[in-house]
Amino acid sequence: MKQVFLESHNIKNLCSGLGQFNYHLIKGFYECAADDFKFVVHAKNIKGLKAEFGDFFKYQPYFSITRYRYLRLPNKYTIWHSMNQNTKVEPRFEMPYVLTIHDVHFAEEQDSDEKASSVKRFKEKLKRANAIVYISKYAQKATHRHFDTSGIPEYIIYNGNPMADTSIPENYNPELKISGPYLFTIGEFVPRKNFHVLLEMLKYLPDYKLIIAGNSDRPYLQKINALITELSLEDRVFIPGKISETEKKYHLKNCEAFVFPTLKEGFGIPIIEALSYGTAVITSDNTSLPEVGRSFATYWKHYEPEYMAQKVLEGIDRFQDQEFVENAKKHAQSFSWKNTAKQYLEVYNDILQ
Repeated sequence: MKQVFLESHNIKNLCSGLGQFNYHLIKGFYECAADDFKFVVHAKNIKGLKAEFGDFFKYQPYFSITRYRYLRLPNKYTIWHSMNQNTKVEPRFEMPYVLTIHDVHFAEEQDSDEKASSVKRFKEKLKRANAIVYISKYAQKATHRHFDTSGIPEYIIYNGNPMADTSIPENYNPELKISGPYLFTIGEFVPRKNFHVLLEMLKYLPDYKLIIAGNSDRPYLQKINALITELSLEDRVFIPGKISETEKKYHLKNCEAFVFPTLKEGFGIPIIEALSYGTAVITSDNTSLPEVGRSFATYWKHYEPEYMAQKVLEGIDRFQDQEFVENAKKHAQSFSWKNTAKQYLEVYNDILQ
């Protein structure tokens, strides 16, 4: 039996894009039920995964000490799959190696010791790689701008849509319920998410409130809070922190628009999730976002507040057309984690041949 080691310890943070990717790809493998591969899931919370997937997977407990060269895992596998480009956990032995690249944002940052360390680690991954999988054409182009990947087979496999099931329990009562029309966004509170421009935009949308959800335990929250106070938006902007999946579904369905002013994105799963509900999406015209949102999203070309507000109203107006809404939903549902998993199985077979 061929064993694939999934270096997936980032699954511990399901509020992050990498955590979502790891979880849903693993679930996709489970749904594929490939007979010729046995998967070893590398994770900290093995108990929770066993409760969901049972003995379909083997499980390797994650310990941070295995990041160090002389304390690496002592096992050899048919394939090692590094499920993101930043992980510090590497194999002890030579073996076929698949690398998924979500983005190379680190290569575009200002020079620093941290950047130098990330670039060095990434180049070592490229030397090991027998195959590279990019989650978007943008991720591939960005990688080629900064790194030499010649001689390594490359694939583009889009992420799936985590909102394949859009149902919400009847009579669900969200923890945060907003009266009147509101906008919604979600993500890690880091500067590249660019949330603060939404606050300045609200001046030109006096009838709307705003929810910014996600892991807010970050320094960037201080900038957001200071701006809320400066602009007197305390009764219009709500920051609930991490929210449940059901709460996220509720807001994606009930908000007037999903707003996503991110500066850099390897894929942009949240815009696909929002489109699944037939919700208007207004997002940035950069990186992978036009590739994923296609003609169904409305795009900001810059972040001047009044212009942004006009684009929000334009985006909402487009979704008054029911045929357009249905086509947007179909586009979102065309992204399937099961199909994504099947394409990864093809990559595994390719490198073994």
